[in-house]
Amino acid sequence: MFNPTQADVRRFFCAVHAKTLQQQPMEAIEMLASQWIAEHPEYHAELSDVDAALSRIGEPGTEQDNPFLHLSMHLSISEQCSIDQPPGIRQAVELLTARRDDLHSAHHEVMECLGTMLWESQRAGRPPDGQAYIDQVRRRATQD
Repeated sequence: MFNPTQADVRRFFCAVHAKTLQQQPMEAIEMLASQWIAEHPEYHAELSDVDAALSRIGEPGTEQDNPFLHLSMHLSISEQCSIDQPPGIRQAVELLTARRDDLHSAHHEVMECLGTMLWESQRAGRPPDGQAYIDQVRRRATQD
């Protein structure tokens, strides 16, 4: 199981941003990360300075201030959909994307569901409830 540190994650996204700017070849996961980075130009300055990004590890802030967490969640959701794990997440995200007519907007809503699932899991001291997560995404896809 891959378990990167905060520093690893920051180095990864900064390296992908640098490769994009320099038009260097990338691996598949880097290409996917590059696509999400392109969707967030507001993060480009922070991604351009790996040393500064590393020095800010542990600084107080909100999750909305953390481009590395945000981009990691985009990647996680993309990976979940690619392997349909938890089972049913691909269809739920596809339904929400069709409803919103925008994958990026749908991902942001799925992030809220993912965050809720993880928070509830930690609070209760039990494994994440994948079915509750999928159900919450489906509700968003079917409600006004």
